[in-house]
Amino acid sequence: MSTQSQQSGRVVILGIYVTDLTFRAERMPLIGETIAGSAFAMGPGGKGSNQAVAAARAGAQVVFCTRIGNDAFGAIARSTWTAEGITARATTVEGVSTGAAHIFVDDTNGKNAIIVASGAAGTMNAADVDAIEADIAAAQVFVTQLEQPLAAARRGLEVARRHGVITVFNPAPALPLDDDIFPLCDYITPNETEAAALTGVPIQNADDARRAADVLLAKGVGTVIVTLGEAGALLHSARQSVLVPAFQCGRVVETAGAGDGFTGGFAAALARGADPVEAMRFGCALAGISVTRPGTAPSMPTLSEVNQLLSQAGQPVSAH
Repeated sequence: MSTQSQQSGRVVILGIYVTDLTFRAERMPLIGETIAGSAFAMGPGGKGSNQAVAAARAGAQVVFCTRIGNDAFGAIARSTWTAEGITARATTVEGVSTGAAHIFVDDTNGKNAIIVASGAAGTMNAADVDAIEADIAAAQVFVTQLEQPLAAARRGLEVARRHGVITVFNPAPALPLDDDIFPLCDYITPNETEAAALTGVPIQNADDARRAADVLLAKGVGTVIVTLGEAGALLHSARQSVLVPAFQCGRVVETAGAGDGFTGGFAAALARGADPVEAMRFGCALAGISVTRPGTAPSMPTLSEVNQLLSQAGQPVSAH
């Protein structure tokens, strides 16, 4: 594909921004206990914003819609989007703080536990989506998640569907959902925990993921992609079922943001015209690099880095 066609890939993402406050330690403290940590870092985060950064670094033209507060964290958000070339449709809400996330990272294995307070983004509603309908109509792919209110996510999926735009729904964090939202999803990208919560099917392996995916297909989803951490990702539809192994890129430093990297990379590749399996491999490669770096948004690799990894693995790469 040509550079021009690559640059025509437009992705609109609806979601939240939070400032990540990341603490590293050997273990979680018990209630009432104080322990010494090994490191602290502050940086940009939030599922939607992380996905926007991942997609932008992967070569897509990105519009990101959210709400932030009139505070220092909101200023960090705007400077982040400017630096990444992301078009921000971000409403400032007076008297409400920008969101923040407490992230614990286990020093021994890079795994994490997260508490998110969405702040101003938690006040989003369907009107925020209606205000960016023209952006959605001009995009190839629309992405949303569940950190902002469900009503806003649903409207986004409805508007994208009305304009024939590919919809990617990342149902995180897992919430009870009415069945009528699933037919709005061309692609749904839960991890194994979220897929189990949505379907009631415990997931220990790829076969379990296929059974859970069949439940979601029966509810009207077009294609299900279950991310399986170290086991890779499963793409399952009525036409095919493909397990893409994870890319091993070195020592795992931090897994927070890996799912966001996958979804953002997958969306960027779809917007360029990649087929679903190629786009999934691209997302897996992007996520594989991200976990070797600290932070969420800051850990996202560039298009050239992902392409280099794909080339070394003998996989198709995106033109740039």
